[in-house]
Amino acid sequence: MSGDILVKVIEILERAYGVPEVQSADPVDLLVLTILSQNTSDINSSRAFEQLKRRFGSYTEILNASEEEIADAIRPGGLADIKAARIKGALERLRDDFGSVDLSPLKRMSAVEARNYLKSIPGIGPKTASVLMLFGFGMSAMPVDTHVYRVSRRMGLVPENASIEETQRILEEITPHEKYISLHINLIRHGRLVCKARNPLCKKCELKGLCRYAQMQQC
Repeated sequence: MSGDILVKVIEILERAYGVPEVQSADPVDLLVLTILSQNTSDINSSRAFEQLKRRFGSYTEILNASEEEIADAIRPGGLADIKAARIKGALERLRDDFGSVDLSPLKRMSAVEARNYLKSIPGIGPKTASVLMLFGFGMSAMPVDTHVYRVSRRMGLVPENASIEETQRILEEITPHEKYISLHINLIRHGRLVCKARNPLCKKCELKGLCRYAQMQQC
């Protein structure tokens, strides 16, 4: 898809859902929250994060806690034992690499270096790394979750048979830097509300005039 058409897609989504306003977040908080968000709802992951922060006064205290204690604090987020091990391991890695539980050294890295570093931490995959890069540091990284992946392929933003990794690469190439957050968030909103996995609401979709799937379905 050409850049001109993508700009139209972004404009239509912004008319439908608004221009997302995102508050700055502490990168380490974001790291922990994205681990907690894996395979669960936003509500449950937020509840688990709040309980973790209430239970432990600092990340140093979390480092000194056992995995069982961490798991008990994050139980509402599901998969507590697995996520507790990932959180503790990630915090230990930051301390060992940077001398403290801190992600600010990533500011001095290129996007490629930052992504490779984050992906080298057990439990951190391409989507989580991209979330941290985009929302924690404003780097050019496009997180591809299930909604972004589905809508991008249906729309024709990427080839229908594109992998998640290829989808990320293509979106990063064609999206204006200042519109990364807008496109990412609004594709998720559109995927949840209109372009659903089953029975997409094509007739109500404001993007149907630009959508490959809608044209194939003759909506």
